[in-house]
Amino acid sequence: MLKNWEDLPYYMRTEAVRPYYDCLSKKRYSLAIKRCFDVIAAFILLLLLSPLLLALAVVIGVSSPGGVLFRQERVTQYGRKFIILKFRTMVADAEHKGTQVTVSNDPRITPAGKALRKYRLDELPQLINILKGDMSFVGTRPEALKYVKQYTPQMMATLLLPAGVTSEASIHYKDEGQLLDLAKNADEAYIKEVLPEKMKYNLAGIEKFGLIRDIKIMLQTVIAVLR
Repeated sequence: MLKNWEDLPYYMRTEAVRPYYDCLSKKRYSLAIKRCFDVIAAFILLLLLSPLLLALAVVIGVSSPGGVLFRQERVTQYGRKFIILKFRTMVADAEHKGTQVTVSNDPRITPAGKALRKYRLDELPQLINILKGDMSFVGTRPEALKYVKQYTPQMMATLLLPAGVTSEASIHYKDEGQLLDLAKNADEAYIKEVLPEKMKYNLAGIEKFGLIRDIKIMLQTVIAVLR
């Protein structure tokens, strides 16, 4: 739910964030319905997909050493930290063997991981994050703290809503890894080039927020993955 303005973290109570807050404050009822939809849909999908989740867990476990799930600290609504869940697609301890952004031909990605990433099956455990209230189906993708520290005052407005599994920015930048392939420094290229462009979509999404739009983005994501 949307907090009162005075209850927001101090770094979000700025003139840059205020227009986005005012826009969302007029849609509190829609925000409540969005949360109800998230919980119901995530619960149903977890039940329906449980055989697939089990099968993927077995494939990951036998194909490379390491745990089945990848856990990493990310940032969601109001700057709150949480542990995002994904199926592991990289070698064990990959975060200590490179950057926190992934290029398309990253040597840390396992053979099974390539298939999971191609169809975004590695994201399925985030249904648990949705049930816990850490995430929503649609919203700004959760960033690691090191990237959130690079946010401009305006970008902080994206923290008014829970982080999302997908978004319009995610669709347009689904091949983000390929964009970073040519960069000498993937982290620097992400912060200076990719992140600002993705945030244009995320900020526009706040202004155009609506349940019908969310459903359209979910469907567009499925179509983009299948293509």
